[in-house]
Amino acid sequence: MQGVMHHTATPPHTAGQIAEGLLAAAQGDIDAALARAGTTPAGLSNAEAGQRLKRYGFNELAHGRRSQLLTHITSALINPLVILLGILALISLSVGDVRAAVMMALMVVLGVSLRFVQEWRADAAAAQLTAMVHTTATAVREGRAGDIALRLLVPGDIVQLSAGDLVPADLRLISAKDLFINQAPLTGEALPVEKHALSAARPPASPLDLQNICFFGTSIVSGTASALVLATGSATYFGSMATHLADTSAVVSSFDQGLNRFTWLLLRFMAVMVPLVFLINGIGKGNWLEAFLFALSVAVGLTPEMLPMIVTVCLSKGALAMSRQQVIVKRLSAIQNFGAMDVLCTDKTGTLTEGRVVLEKHLDLAGAESPEVLNYSYLNSFHQTGLKNMLDMAVLAHVEVAEALQVREHYRKIDEIPFDFVRRRMSVVVEDPQQQHILICKGAVEEILAVCTYVELHGARVMLDASHQAQAAALVDTLNDDGFRVLALAYTLMPGDQHTYEPADESALTLLGLLAFLDPPKPTARQAIAELEQRGVQVKVLTGDNERVARTICTQVGLATDRVVLGSALDAWSDAQLADAAESALIFAKLAPAHKERIIAALRGRGHVVGFMGDGINDAAALKAADVGISVDSAVDIAKESSDIILLENSLLVLQAGVLEGRRVFGNILKYVRMAASSNFGNMFSVVGASLFLPFLPMLPVQVLTNNLLYDFSQTTIPTDSVDAAWLQHARSWNIGATQRFILVIGPISSIFDYATFAMMLYVFNAWANPALFHTGWFVESLLTQTLIIHVIRTNKIPFLQSRASLPLTLTSLLIVAIGIWLPFSPFADALGFVALPPLYWPLVGLMLLGYVVLTQLVKTWFVRRYEGG
Repeated sequence: MQGVMHHTATPPHTAGQIAEGLLAAAQGDIDAALARAGTTPAGLSNAEAGQRLKRYGFNELAHGRRSQLLTHITSALINPLVILLGILALISLSVGDVRAAVMMALMVVLGVSLRFVQEWRADAAAAQLTAMVHTTATAVREGRAGDIALRLLVPGDIVQLSAGDLVPADLRLISAKDLFINQAPLTGEALPVEKHALSAARPPASPLDLQNICFFGTSIVSGTASALVLATGSATYFGSMATHLADTSAVVSSFDQGLNRFTWLLLRFMAVMVPLVFLINGIGKGNWLEAFLFALSVAVGLTPEMLPMIVTVCLSKGALAMSRQQVIVKRLSAIQNFGAMDVLCTDKTGTLTEGRVVLEKHLDLAGAESPEVLNYSYLNSFHQTGLKNMLDMAVLAHVEVAEALQVREHYRKIDEIPFDFVRRRMSVVVEDPQQQHILICKGAVEEILAVCTYVELHGARVMLDASHQAQAAALVDTLNDDGFRVLALAYTLMPGDQHTYEPADESALTLLGLLAFLDPPKPTARQAIAELEQRGVQVKVLTGDNERVARTICTQVGLATDRVVLGSALDAWSDAQLADAAESALIFAKLAPAHKERIIAALRGRGHVVGFMGDGINDAAALKAADVGISVDSAVDIAKESSDIILLENSLLVLQAGVLEGRRVFGNILKYVRMAASSNFGNMFSVVGASLFLPFLPMLPVQVLTNNLLYDFSQTTIPTDSVDAAWLQHARSWNIGATQRFILVIGPISSIFDYATFAMMLYVFNAWANPALFHTGWFVESLLTQTLIIHVIRTNKIPFLQSRASLPLTLTSLLIVAIGIWLPFSPFADALGFVALPPLYWPLVGLMLLGYVVLTQLVKTWFVRRYEGG
C-alpha cells in the first residue's frame, strides 16, 4: 500500500513527521488520497483490514496500554525506600555487619517482589475492567457500514461520523455537512471549528488549521461526515503529543493530594526524630558509625513501607468488587473520590426517569390530536442523519406512519440542517410525491416560535400573532405541569431548484403543532435518593429541561422544589452569588453546558467533593470538571471518555452501591495509615527515650528492620478486611489534621508500655549487663503489641466482641505473633542477636498486652467521640 502515513506498530513518530504527512494528505483531491491509501469509498475488505491491523497495530495510544514487565519491575525498584535500604545494606556490608546486610537485602527482595506481584495483578484487573467499556466507530468495510471497536480501525478505513462521536483517528474528510469539531483537547479553543471536504489550496501555518483534516482525540459537536483514516494510535497527531499532554494536563486528584500530604507529614517527623536519635547515640555511646546505622534503621522504621502496595491492592480489590455491582472504574484513584463524594449532580433523563421516552401526544395549537403533526415529525426524524436521541426514537416507534406514507418510496431527502446547542432545533428538507420541497423544523418551543411567521389552525394558515403565542405558551405549561417534555414542529415550502440549505433558511415558517413526550420517573429513584441522602450524599438535578418539567419530576422522586435556579439567572451572577445558590438549591433548569461546569466549580470551591453523572455530548465538560465523572455504557463516546466511572446499569441504586464500596476502600487504606504511622511514631519515642539512659543501643539495626518487616507483613491483608457499617454512613476524605492528631494521641500509648518493658528487662531480669536479653525482650513485646493493636485501631467499636477482622487478617496476625515468640528460640536467633527469654517474661508481657489493649481502646473511644462525633 502506498499510504499517506507509512508507519508500523513500533517505530516512534515525531510531531514534525506526522504534521508533514497530514499537510501532504490535505492537498490534492480525495480520489488521489483514496488511491494513495489503497482504498475506495466502499472501504477495505475484512482480509485487508486484518493485514493492516498486524502491520500498524491497534488504534490506541502507547500510554493507554498495559504496562510491560520491565516497566513494573523498574517502578518497584525506583522507590525511595528501596534505595535507602540498598544504601544501608551496602554500608553494613562495608563495615562487616553481614547479618544486617543480609536482612536488608531480604527486605528489598520481599518488598519489591510483593509490590511487583500485586501491582501486576492490579494492572491486569484494571485492564480487564476497562475492556468492558466499549467505544466503537462506524466503519465501511466491503461496502457495508457497521460498528467496530475503535481499537480495530486501520489506515485506509472509511468511517462515518455524526454529532456526539469521538474522532477515532486522524482523518481526511471525503464529504461533510455542517460539520463542527471541538478541538479543545489539542488547541484549547473553547468554540467549535467548522470543517469541510475541500482540498487545501496551500498549507496553513499549523496542521491544526487544516479544514479537511480531523484529529484523533477531538469530538463532533454537530453535523455529519464521511472520512478516510490516515493514521491511527501513536502515529496520530494527538498520539505524538500524548506524553506531553499527560505531563501538562494531568490533574492531581484529592486522593493523591492526601497521600502527598501524609508523606510530607512523615518527612517532618523524620526530620526531627532521625537526627535526634543519631546525635544522642553518637554522643552517648561514642560509636558514630553504629549510631549512623541505627539512625538509618529508625528512618526505615518511621516509613510505612507497604503503603504503595496496600493502596494499590485496596483500589484494585475495590474496582473488582464495584464491577460486580455493575460499576466499572476507569481510573483507580477515582474510587476514593467516589466514596468521599458528598454532592451528586445529575441530569434527570435516564437517571431519575425511565429513559424510555414515549410520544404520547401530537397536538395542534388548539390542543386537538393532529395526524399531520405526527406525519411531519416522522419525516423529520426518519431523514435526519445526526445523533438520534430518545425523542427521535419515540417518534420512529410509530411504524404505522412509515407504512401509511410509504416514506422510503415516496419521499426523498434533499438536505439537512443539523441540530446544534445554540439554535436548539434541526431541519430536514424532503421532496414529496408532488415534487415539492418541504423544510420540516423540529426543536425547542421558544426557538421554533422565534422563526415562525404563520400558524396552521383548523386547516387554515394564518399569521402568528401575540394571541397565538400566548395560546402556545399556555398549552406548553399545561403539558409541562403534567410531566411532558414538549417540542414544537413547523414547516415551509421551499423552491424546487434549491438543493443546499443553511440555518438562515429556517425563517417565515408555519407552526404546525406540538409533540408531547413522557419519560416517567423510575420506580427506584425515590428510594435511591433517600438512601443517598441518608449516607450524606446530597442529590442536585442539573437539567437542560424547563422549570415546569423539572419541578414535576423532582416532586415525584422526593426532591424539594421550593427553589429552582434557571440558567438565565446564572449569567448575571458573580461566582460568589452562584456559590450561595449552588449550596441551597437542589434543582437547576434550562442549563447550557457551560452552566453545569460553572455550578460544579462553585460547589468544589465550597469544599464539596462533587460527582457529576451525565451521558450526553453537552455533559463532557462537566464530567471533567467534577471530582468524579460518572457515565453509563450507553452514553455517547465523548461522555464515556471524559468519565472516571462507568455504570453498566443506569440506576442511582447501582451508583449508591459504588459509593459504599469507595468508602470501604478508603476505610481500609486509612486503617493502614493510622496503624503504621501511630505505631511507628510511638516506637520512635521509645527509641529516643531509651537512647538517653541505656549504655547500649536500644535495639540493633537488624532487629529494628526485622520488627518492621514482620509488622508490615501482618498488615498486608488489610485490603480483605470489612469496614464497620456506621463508618460507611458518611462521606470520607483525607484529613491530614485528623491523621496527625490520631498519631500524636494514640502513638505515645505504646511508649508507656515500652518503658514498662524497659523497666521489666532492666530491674526484673537485670539486663543492664546483658544487651542481647534487653534487645530480645523489647523486640518481642514491641512486635506483639503492634500486631495486636491492629485489631483495636481497625474499628471504632470494641474489637473481637462488636467487630471482628477478616479471616485473612486474623490469620496473618496470629502467624506474626507465632513468629515473634519463636524467633528467640529459632536457628536464626544468633544471626539476629537474640537470646532465649526467661519463663517469667511471658506472663508479665501477657499482662502488658492486656493493659495496652484496654488503655488504647479507652483512649480511642474518647478520641472518636471528641473528634469524629462517633
